[in-house]
Amino acid sequence: MKTAIVTASYHADFERFRLLCETLDTHVTGYTKHYVLVEDRDVPLFRQLQSPQRVIIGEKDLLPSWLKVFPDPLTMGRRRIWLSFKTKPLRGWHVQQFRRIAIADLVEDDAFLYLDSDVAFLRPYDCSQLWRDDTLRLLVRPGALAADSMGEHRRWSANAGALLGLPETQHSTNDYVGTMIAWKRSSIRDMCARIESVTGEHWIAAMGKQRCFSECMMYGRFVDDVEHGAGHFHDQTELCKVFWLAPPPTEDEFRAFVADMAPEQVALGMQSFLGLEPGEIRRILGL
Repeated sequence: MKTAIVTASYHADFERFRLLCETLDTHVTGYTKHYVLVEDRDVPLFRQLQSPQRVIIGEKDLLPSWLKVFPDPLTMGRRRIWLSFKTKPLRGWHVQQFRRIAIADLVEDDAFLYLDSDVAFLRPYDCSQLWRDDTLRLLVRPGALAADSMGEHRRWSANAGALLGLPETQHSTNDYVGTMIAWKRSSIRDMCARIESVTGEHWIAAMGKQRCFSECMMYGRFVDDVEHGAGHFHDQTELCKVFWLAPPPTEDEFRAFVADMAPEQVALGMQSFLGLEPGEIRRILGL
């Protein structure tokens, strides 16, 4: 089975992405290509890191022409906003999710392993480990949405259920959001077809009108609640140890966080909004 790696990124994360590429090239095997999905204006910047195995793709090759990007006047142009007559106004984090889904229409690998720009590999990993014969690993945390702190995730799950045409009474407490997750290309395409059948709209238009969504929750609920798990096996293993919440760690806390990685964890994720500079991460990790 062929597996590609996919990263959706943007210019502010370029140095973090460079660190991802260096550590990925050192430690990761068993994949065909690394596809990097960026806004069109960021293509020249990211092409500095293009290689025979790393392909930079602008969103004009991924997204419909009716979704247009503009400088956001409310931020004096510092941020971007995506507008169309078919959706609500969208931010970059919405559109990065669209790119991650849309890659399934552009390339023909059997599956995609999704990596964020702020991930760094510290140990070897072979992408063939995502597979058991022709079934693919699906990261799931059973019952996680029952926690009081998971209100936003419950909303994403409910909105996914509505877009997939599931009964309002069919709730799920499974959480599918994570780092180093894998999706089947065939299931992505079937998921989009299902959304379009239910809503009568292009899947981007349907999701963009809702605006509050998680692509991870959408895929997980489609696989488990529509496909009834076909072609997948559940796995609760967190392959990437992620520091999710502010404030950023001190250097001692960072070193302790790394030292506490479980044996099965092969990568580290330091959320970019924490404000840790890539150079500081390199220094602490000795990279």
